[in-house]
Amino acid sequence: MNLSYFIASRYFKSKAKKNFITVLSRISMIGVAVGTMALVVVLSVFNGLEDLIKGLYASFDADLKVMPYEGKSFEVDDAFLEEIEALEGVEVLTEVIEDNALVKYGDHQVVATLKGVSDNFIAQNRFKNGHLSGEMSFGVDNQPQALIGRGLSYFLLLNLDNEFDLIQVFYPKDPKSGSIDPSSMYNREVIKPGGIFSVEKQIDDEFLIVPLDFASKLLDYGDRRTGLEIMVAEGYDVQDVKAELRELLGEAFIIQDSDEQHASLIMTIRIEKLFVFLTLTFILAVASFNIFFSLSMLAIEKKKDIAVILSMGGTKKLIRSIYLKEGAIIAFSGALVGLVLGFLICWVQDNYGLVSLGVGSSVIDAYPIKMQWTDFLYTSLSVVIITMIASYRPALIASRVKTTLHL
Repeated sequence: MNLSYFIASRYFKSKAKKNFITVLSRISMIGVAVGTMALVVVLSVFNGLEDLIKGLYASFDADLKVMPYEGKSFEVDDAFLEEIEALEGVEVLTEVIEDNALVKYGDHQVVATLKGVSDNFIAQNRFKNGHLSGEMSFGVDNQPQALIGRGLSYFLLLNLDNEFDLIQVFYPKDPKSGSIDPSSMYNREVIKPGGIFSVEKQIDDEFLIVPLDFASKLLDYGDRRTGLEIMVAEGYDVQDVKAELRELLGEAFIIQDSDEQHASLIMTIRIEKLFVFLTLTFILAVASFNIFFSLSMLAIEKKKDIAVILSMGGTKKLIRSIYLKEGAIIAFSGALVGLVLGFLICWVQDNYGLVSLGVGSSVIDAYPIKMQWTDFLYTSLSVVIITMIASYRPALIASRVKTTLHL
């Protein structure tokens, strides 16, 4: 066994004298354990929240979205669409017309995001991670139906059981020169509310989903589309299909995967996670000051031991190594306990959901958890770095202690 480690472990395990230094060492270990446990748990919660948000949006958004690089819309024809559908890995291609419009129901009105989609949108199970009430259908040509977000339905006080009131949708257009007729300034169409969906608050508050022909007629889009949504076939890599699309379409189009479609939101979560990690690491560093004080006092108390070691041929390097390893034992013991406790808490929460969100969420009841080995690695590295910083100065002081051994 390494001599410096042997002496350091004897100092840590010694039960001969329970003094203030021993108590402070145990407190240091507990502080490191609590800080490590908090880091593991909080980082796992942020991982879970990121996965939850990705899952919610992924159920509503397509795997890939094609948009024009310049302008608001682009022309499509059958040959263009068939060329995309022929690409290997493309399972479903959905045409999209999306724009803001004024939605009115009864005496209530609100500006919403009108999203016109192909009929195959219904068959893609877009609301699998959410909820849907009413009829999941776009109706028929002479009586189209809309799917409306729950938040938007609250704003409009929508009643699916009311067979008489229809949703009115208005979209501005260029008025005819010299016309004083207000109706010439906008297009108006009516549509029956078919179902109410709930996926995510932002989506629920904004979207009215209608048949493609309805949106094209209201917005005067004709053969123009604002986007194309592509579902990738099972067994194919999204990035591979994205690369094929990029090669086919060139630089005139923007192609986004599900993460890129909500890049700002995901980036916000990751930045919050980073700052929480830095904050808890700083708290862990403050807790590690106890290691500094306990080692400093230990160096003073063990002057005679240091003198004996030096008189027996020990070097100052050996003295430094003893106190560095003493600090490492304190910190690593606490870190190990913290990692184990953090893992157990995350496992229990993930499997049993003991801590609820407390907001009556219809999507998830308990805080989501996802453990990643990288979080355990970064937490362990933080403990190592903090420990070395906290232990180095006391070890240096111990090696410079002027001691005289009196026999």
